Amino acid sequence: MGLPALFVGLMFLALLGFLLTGFPVAFVLAGVALIFAILGMSLGLLEPGFILLLPDRIYGLMQNELLLAIPLFILMGVILEKSRVAEDLLDSMGRLFGPMRGGLGYSVTIVGALLAASTGIVGATVVTMGLMSLPVMLRRGYDPALASGSIAAAGTMGQIIPPSIVLILLGDVLSSAYQQAQRDMGIIATSALSVGDLFAGALIPGLGLVSLYLLYQGGMALFFPHSSPAIPREPDEKLDGRFFRQILYALLPPVILIITVLGSILGGIATPTEAAALGAVGALFLGALRKAKTHQRLLLGAIIALAALFVQSLILGPALAGWHLFMAAILSFLTIAGLFLAIWRTDRIGILRPALQSTVRISVMIFTILIGAALFSLVFRGLGGDEVIEDLLSSLPGGVRGALIAVMLVMFILGFFLDFIEIIFVVVPIIAPILIKMGVDPIWLGIMIAMNLQTSFLTPPFGFALFYLRGVAPASIATKQIYRGALPFVAIQLLALGLLALFPHLATWLPTLLATPAR
Repeated sequence: MGLPALFVGLMFLALLGFLLTGFPVAFVLAGVALIFAILGMSLGLLEPGFILLLPDRIYGLMQNELLLAIPLFILMGVILEKSRVAEDLLDSMGRLFGPMRGGLGYSVTIVGALLAASTGIVGATVVTMGLMSLPVMLRRGYDPALASGSIAAAGTMGQIIPPSIVLILLGDVLSSAYQQAQRDMGIIATSALSVGDLFAGALIPGLGLVSLYLLYQGGMALFFPHSSPAIPREPDEKLDGRFFRQILYALLPPVILIITVLGSILGGIATPTEAAALGAVGALFLGALRKAKTHQRLLLGAIIALAALFVQSLILGPALAGWHLFMAAILSFLTIAGLFLAIWRTDRIGILRPALQSTVRISVMIFTILIGAALFSLVFRGLGGDEVIEDLLSSLPGGVRGALIAVMLVMFILGFFLDFIEIIFVVVPIIAPILIKMGVDPIWLGIMIAMNLQTSFLTPPFGFALFYLRGVAPASIATKQIYRGALPFVAIQLLALGLLALFPHLATWLPTLLATPAR
């Protein structure tokens, strides 16, 4: 082993060691990079000009329009959470499926999938579901292990179900890795990989995973009925029109919003940033409408105007003239007026400011880590780290398959200790170009990584989702019960990961069919 390889190995071990101390990740990334940059320059292993490239890297991040989607999607999810949309969803689904054995478990999984599509943040979904549904499930006689496992597993679906913050970040990193791999292979006119491709690739695996969860819960209800008993309806509750109207009122608005946002991306109608803006505006309208005791008709009128404007843009496109342009102007005025009303209403009822504060806090954390990771990857590449990793993966037995198994195993273990943001910004830029040059499909690789991280976040004893749930679970539930409940879902995740590895078309078929314009 030469000095550069030894130096690169020490840099990576130092990074892991400092991360385990609990010091802020962004400062660990930047600090380790600066220390090894100084050492590397003093030993002649690093050209000083590499450090001068950092301002260009940061400027490139500032110009990246895709990253603007991150705070907008976060705002969408936080507003839906704080306006009690999730609580209404869970209550409605519980009333609908409760009389069935395992009905509450089905409700948790379905609502978890919807929350995953709206927030995309594992911690937020697990904590929300744990606070709302775990006490109800325990009170209704559910097995504590099954209840805990169902909630933790449902919370991790924010990793794989689009639109997801994980997939947006992963898509941006993989797009750069894909173009870098093409340049390294001598392809001048490089093609791009879009986040829409990754969203389309995650759709079938994500829905398939939800189906496997539901099958497991159905099997538990069938063979172990005491673990998930049925909940009888209230004596005064009737399955009449009023009952189903309440169900639809809770279910349809967030579902329509999610389908609109996701469909506009997959259909090539809007970029992820534009779709995220639409989602944030839609969430503001829903939050204001659910809490408003006045101005409901004005808010409904603005929502209808927004929908009509969206349909008009689908049919006529950007080229508007004559009365079409006049109609678009009127609809835009009504939408903007309604948006100002929604902002005023959500601020009056105490939703907007906490949502904005939470959005800024999470976004600043992500972008600070992104800058630290940019400095780390710059120094790592300047020291020849990418060549060292490429030589290491190429020398593994089994060729491409052996390299892929090794990478997935390392990322699975790292998922115990690091958050997905660190793994995506630090590890993926290093290994993705190498694997893509070895012939691995970038979309399939991205979905494999997302599902792998999802599995590691659920695996005892270090899974982040289990820690989140332990923090909000009642003291009556032992930690070992949470672990025992999570193990069957880990097995389901590994089964799904194996199926995805054996049948890559599960991830690549839909993107190929849609053939998104950006690719």
